Amino acid sequence: MEDNEIKKMVRDQYGKIANYASSSCCSPTAEPKAASSCCGDTQSVNDLGYSIEELKNLPEGANLGLGCGNPTASADLKEGEVVLDLGSGAGIDCFLAANKVGESGKVIGVDMTYQMLDKARENAIKGKYENVEFRLGEIENLPVADNTVDVIISNCVINLSTDKRKVYQEAYRVLKPGGRIVVSDIVLYEELPESVKQNVGAYAGCIAGAMLKDDYLGVIKEAGFTLDEVSEETSCGSPSVAYKAETGEIVDASTIPKEKLEEMNKFANSIPATSLKVKAIKPN
Repeated sequence: MEDNEIKKMVRDQYGKIANYASSSCCSPTAEPKAASSCCGDTQSVNDLGYSIEELKNLPEGANLGLGCGNPTASADLKEGEVVLDLGSGAGIDCFLAANKVGESGKVIGVDMTYQMLDKARENAIKGKYENVEFRLGEIENLPVADNTVDVIISNCVINLSTDKRKVYQEAYRVLKPGGRIVVSDIVLYEELPESVKQNVGAYAGCIAGAMLKDDYLGVIKEAGFTLDEVSEETSCGSPSVAYKAETGEIVDASTIPKEKLEEMNKFANSIPATSLKVKAIKPN
């Protein structure tokens, strides 16, 4: 697949997920014609580090279950800080960050999907978040000025980029000296079979675009960052929605036969991948 084809496919699928207004999970199915998106049901979301208390105070519809961790829990956010979320989706991590930085702080969410931006902006209005702004843009070319951000967060998004080096170069550009980036993302322990790499559903499902762990950390260091913390977090659980690549349809996973779901989960658990939490610093 060409880079522009991948980007269009990712934008289209996540636009459909925004319209579907449901959750999904980071794992391709056993068939090349279907896949899912990122960690979904209530138990999975709790396992990712979100507390029930945090989630119950969010606007309804902010949590689409598309993450693979909780970067806000490790970002040590402080009142008055400016936070940038790469691939902000429906806004869950932006709203959690906004609660921590307070009225004197600011949170910027960047997403390339129109439908996600619409949903996030609606959620901001519902939740009365006046310190959150959502901008249309690509994480490889951020609509953010140099040296203006204290903290960058991102949750299961950078693996979807076809140019991860550019993503981290852009992150370095917009961060203030001494600023930090905290990311939860999918990485691999070993190379995937070519059949999985070329599976469009597996790419949108956060797997086919993932890098080997050591290579991923190398890209961060090459951008100029100093690694501060690296830890493996979790693998994703059962999907809540599935994506039919042949029709472009998003369907409720509860409509899929039990035997098929078991086959999907068995395949997902066999993938040599994990969710990695990385905290890195831009030197002064």
